[in-house]
Amino acid sequence: MTARVEEIRLNLPHVELAAHLYGPEDGQPVLALHGWLDNAATFARLAPKLEGLRIVALDFAGHGHSAHRGAGAGYQLWDYVMDVLLVAEELGWQRFSLLGHSLGGIISMMLASSMPDRVERLALIDGLVPYVGEAEQAPQKLGEALQAQLDLRTKRKPVYATLEQAVEARMKGVGDVSREAAELLAVRGLMPVPGGYTWRTDARLTLPSPLRLTRAHARAFVEALRCPVDLVVAEQGMLASEQLLMTWLTLLPITVHRLPGGHHLHLDDEAGAQAVADCFNRAFAVP
Repeated sequence: MTARVEEIRLNLPHVELAAHLYGPEDGQPVLALHGWLDNAATFARLAPKLEGLRIVALDFAGHGHSAHRGAGAGYQLWDYVMDVLLVAEELGWQRFSLLGHSLGGIISMMLASSMPDRVERLALIDGLVPYVGEAEQAPQKLGEALQAQLDLRTKRKPVYATLEQAVEARMKGVGDVSREAAELLAVRGLMPVPGGYTWRTDARLTLPSPLRLTRAHARAFVEALRCPVDLVVAEQGMLASEQLLMTWLTLLPITVHRLPGGHHLHLDDEAGAQAVADCFNRAFAVP
């Protein structure tokens, strides 16, 4: 993790995003998208091991060092998709590839399927389709989401007296991570407040979705993909236990790589990062 990384800012029309920049200026253009409540540091081990790529690893809006969305705005999947497209416009990239983990993999898939002329290749880590909901559940789910928005006004973020306490909390968060991984994410994800530290992330990120895609929607998106797709499935991750999805993948033109490790296998240790890099380096080497 000693490779040179540059911190940059991207001024979109509606929000300012932070990012890490890796690789040679003439490398293949790649936007790297992290998972829910993570940040650009999720690629700190992996990005230096990827060869010949110009990687812009974003902090999504509301995450890491990026700005939060304005009052009244939300964090729906399509909002992230538009952000990524606007980043490409800001960089002057007409065609580019996407490297996505978890939520970042879902955003990558949705952008590639809806704007196939813009995306060269997908390299995904334990993320492909969103959580789905069927039509008959929609009224109840919307009501729950609206109530959660009202309740958020009286909630406060947790405050940790020490960095160590925050790191331990992150180790037990969404997708258990190793201590080193939690430290990397925490350094970028925390800010000092009276009494200790709290997360920089926008509290609205924890709200339930007011509307979910149906299973038919999700399948239509994946079947609309036209670019090469390499998907790493962690054996102890979130996708491996989805038997219906794993069966479905066998029917699609997606190259699946099953690797040992958890949901954050690309960040937990150097061996996991190298295993993922080996898969993706082979993929990106194909003309």
